[in-house]
Amino acid sequence: MGFVKQKGPLNLEFFIAKRIIKSKDYKSSVSAPIIKIAIAAIAIGLVMMLVAIATGVGLQHKIREKIAAFNGHIRIYNYDNNESEVSVYPVSLDQDFYPEFQNVDGVTHIQAVATKAGIIRLEDTFEGIIAKGVGKDYDWTYFGEYLVKGRLPDYTGKLNNEVLISRYLADRLHLDTDDTFYTFFLKDDESTVPNQRIFKITGIYDSGFQEFDAKFVLTDIRHIQRMNGWSADEVGNFEVFISDFDAIEEKGNEIYGKTLSTLDSETILEEYPSIFDWLGLFDFNIAIIIGILIIVGGFNMITALLVLILERTRMIGILKALGSNDWMIRKIFLYNAAYLIAIGLFWGNLLGLGLLLLQKYSGIVALDPETYYVTEVPVYIAPLYLILLNLGTLLLCLAMLLIPSYIITRIVPAKAMRFD
Repeated sequence: MGFVKQKGPLNLEFFIAKRIIKSKDYKSSVSAPIIKIAIAAIAIGLVMMLVAIATGVGLQHKIREKIAAFNGHIRIYNYDNNESEVSVYPVSLDQDFYPEFQNVDGVTHIQAVATKAGIIRLEDTFEGIIAKGVGKDYDWTYFGEYLVKGRLPDYTGKLNNEVLISRYLADRLHLDTDDTFYTFFLKDDESTVPNQRIFKITGIYDSGFQEFDAKFVLTDIRHIQRMNGWSADEVGNFEVFISDFDAIEEKGNEIYGKTLSTLDSETILEEYPSIFDWLGLFDFNIAIIIGILIIVGGFNMITALLVLILERTRMIGILKALGSNDWMIRKIFLYNAAYLIAIGLFWGNLLGLGLLLLQKYSGIVALDPETYYVTEVPVYIAPLYLILLNLGTLLLCLAMLLIPSYIITRIVPAKAMRFD
């Protein structure tokens, strides 16, 4: 008489697997230490994978965000031979794409800026800077986040001398909020008398990106327009922000095609290729880490599965004698393995997310900003990444167990029932 499967929401192999898991000898058997090691391997592997993804992607997002804060995602400027960061040839504000870029989808904001090199001169020291002129259309969202003292400047009214300076420059020059300082700017003509401005610090920012913090001081764009002899509708360049960074190359080409032939455009990928090439290596490193850890976890589960099969050889023989087919019995052990993997994933998620949230809200692990452009390890937790990682780990580990479970087909009932 053949072995009849139980009907209903739980089939027979799942029912048997559940009984094996709940049996008293299951936890006290020879395989118990090996099973615990396999669960621990899955849990530790998941913690490391979560940390690798959250910190790697977090660092990518944070650095991209900081570069965009100072440059926008895409810059539009006049064709010229100027390779410096200083605005030389003005661009008219009378453009079809300003103040709103309606011809390209995905553009969230566009702002007009201008830059000019200068020197902050104090009684006992001096520092070279780039004054970045911004106007009433400037988006202060990023610098509101980076603000560590004082307030943001207000350029919506009359021309004023308020500036936002970095903590790096403030510390080097021993300046604080409400302090004033002299700044000298060379004229474009060959005049020996430089332009002089007295600025007042209203706020101090710290982006953690020392390459930018060491030089940028934000001021009213009208100062730069006057010093360069530009009219009120002339600026240095436009900074364009987009909603989807992954589409930056496509949007860069699209924006280039929608502007006048006298204008050029450049994405931050083109402007800072070395930084983004370095960030691109993170994806490869994360993939390698995930691959190695899944293989390690899978081999630990293979060991645990083989030990379980060895311990349950007599049960396998009895099930075969009662008419069970090989695939049904293999599923019993795969269900057991899935349960063990799920336990490992549960503890891995609990510990991994706990560590990541601790870092996210306390920043206990610091980094050298000169090397990593951030002062602490950034954390980016995306629910989609979390779901895919857990599901992928479960499925890949189970797929690795299909081959060792094939050993069940080689067990002969007559010999198995005499096995001790």
